[in-house]
Amino acid sequence: MNWVYLTLAGLLEIVWVIAMKQSNGFTRLVPSLVMAVAMAGSFSLLALAMRSLPLGTAYVLWTGIGAVGAFTAGIVLFGDSLSASRVIAAALIVTGMAILKMS
Repeated sequence: MNWVYLTLAGLLEIVWVIAMKQSNGFTRLVPSLVMAVAMAGSFSLLALAMRSLPLGTAYVLWTGIGAVGAFTAGIVLFGDSLSASRVIAAALIVTGMAILKMS
């Protein structure tokens, strides 16, 4: 169950970072509220996952899911640039997460 908590925490990290972008520096109420709720949920689920998962593993996977998800959302939703070096960097993050989970 802790892996489910960790995965959901990572997905909520993606939600709150997208909402933060859409809040326009916290000048828009609804995205700011979505961000706060998603952030609280993300941290809570991370804390639950860390009850039995090692600190380093949980934190790296949580931030990795958020980083790769934010990278993808930036390209799809906000027109961020897509270059070979950026894709390679994201692939290295995913590879590192996979190795860490397997070890």
